[in-house]
Amino acid sequence: MKNDDTNPKKPNILFVMADQLRADYLGCNNHPTIKTPTIDALARNGVNFTKTYCQAPVCGPSRMSFYTGRYASSHGASYNNVPLKVSEKTLGDHLRSAGYRVALVGKTHMKADAEGMERLGIDPQSSRGVLVSQCGFEPYERDDGLHPDQLLSPDLAYNTYLKERGYEGHNPWHSVANSGIDEKGNLQSGWYMRNSHLAARVSEEHSETAYTTDRAIDFINEAKGNPWCLHLSYIKPHWPYIAPAPYHNMYSEEDVQPVNATLDEKVNPHPVVSAFMQHNESVQFSREEVRKRVIPAYMGLITQVDDHLARLIEHLKTLGEYENTVIVFTSDHGDYLGDHWLGEKELFHEESARIPLIIHDPRASADASRGKAPDLLAESIDLVPTFVELAGLEPQSHILEGRSLAPFLYGHVKPKQWRKYAVSEVDYAWRGARRTLGLRPDQTKATMITDGRWKYIDYHHFLPQLFDLTADPFEQNDLANDEACRAVCTEMEQALLDWYRKRKNRVTVSDSAIESNTDIADKRGYLFGYW
Repeated sequence: MKNDDTNPKKPNILFVMADQLRADYLGCNNHPTIKTPTIDALARNGVNFTKTYCQAPVCGPSRMSFYTGRYASSHGASYNNVPLKVSEKTLGDHLRSAGYRVALVGKTHMKADAEGMERLGIDPQSSRGVLVSQCGFEPYERDDGLHPDQLLSPDLAYNTYLKERGYEGHNPWHSVANSGIDEKGNLQSGWYMRNSHLAARVSEEHSETAYTTDRAIDFINEAKGNPWCLHLSYIKPHWPYIAPAPYHNMYSEEDVQPVNATLDEKVNPHPVVSAFMQHNESVQFSREEVRKRVIPAYMGLITQVDDHLARLIEHLKTLGEYENTVIVFTSDHGDYLGDHWLGEKELFHEESARIPLIIHDPRASADASRGKAPDLLAESIDLVPTFVELAGLEPQSHILEGRSLAPFLYGHVKPKQWRKYAVSEVDYAWRGARRTLGLRPDQTKATMITDGRWKYIDYHHFLPQLFDLTADPFEQNDLANDEACRAVCTEMEQALLDWYRKRKNRVTVSDSAIESNTDIADKRGYLFGYW
């Protein structure tokens, strides 16, 4: 289904992602004190999909699902630094066929399939090789955002930028942009959460979020006049949790919401959850002192992203590009921040697996949907087919596993049958939890399926979990062993089995090609079974 806007010009697509931003840390999603007026306005004038789940609550596999429109078990890049197969078709591959310039500014966390490229004779420095190496994006400026001294690239553009502005040091990304000065005048690293209250040494106008926005503006200035899709991928509020002034103390301990963690969760946890509780980030975030130090900085980083998004939108208006630019705002996954006695992400509580998703189309064709928050399950894999429809193409249904959200943007007749379930996956083979549990690397998969009320989690080699999100929205009561819920567990387990059966692994031949070539052997001279 194609957008029937009276303006035949193809819309630009500004695809904004914040790293590790929880769905509930936006004003439009009912956070009581955070300041996100720009994002709130996008929701007020667009569509806010409040029941959206990422397909893997870890940076790498989540993003590979965003960029391919396919589940993690389909694209195979199940964890950070697992290469995405060279054969996977990405957002850029789809949109370039419609004449779009598809570029990246910021993070992808994609690792290229170097072995596959070598086998096929693809030079990574060639024009095709660059696209294959960069997840289908033109890397206008790729910066995955984490640059410890041990892994520092000497060609990091952001460090060059900082040094040109007078900042000193071997790695000013760390010593300036992600470190602060304490009350004794000593340099303190933002990697240590005890320093989250300090102001980063960098001037706000030269911070990572400001710089990434500047580079996005550079791209838009260059690309204007022809259709473009820009993936603007902010590293913040991902840690190091340290913000430049004035965002470092914009929020205080009073803004820290009560922790969602009970003693029973800690005394009687599921074995896999228990193993994750033993990770260092979980141990530290289980201390209220840590939460009160980190969360105000986390919130400040979110407001900083919001402010720079406002600056970018104003620039679009100045250029005359705003009225033809669809803006999508989302994140790759959430952040536990101490809830459920956990830090980081990776498991399937709402704090980790549910993400914000807001789509704002300024064109008249979207007027009927403004301010809507559809009561439906959405998934991150829905964006590729949505963008493909925005570009005037038909989604390749034999490849894409997501479903276009266009019907909910333009007031068309809604699909007769929308998805009943959302699914998310994790492969924790690389984490210490695997060794705590005594598992081999091939024994560490877990899958979540939810119908919006019931959330069922299947752990390989362990009993499942079941939560009733209606009666227990904070996911404190695991009902998997409750006799009264046995039928629900059976139903959800069957739904998960059905989901596995529907994975799209035949991606080289379309359904229409099969239809036109079904049962025609005799017409081609193959007379099987004739007398």
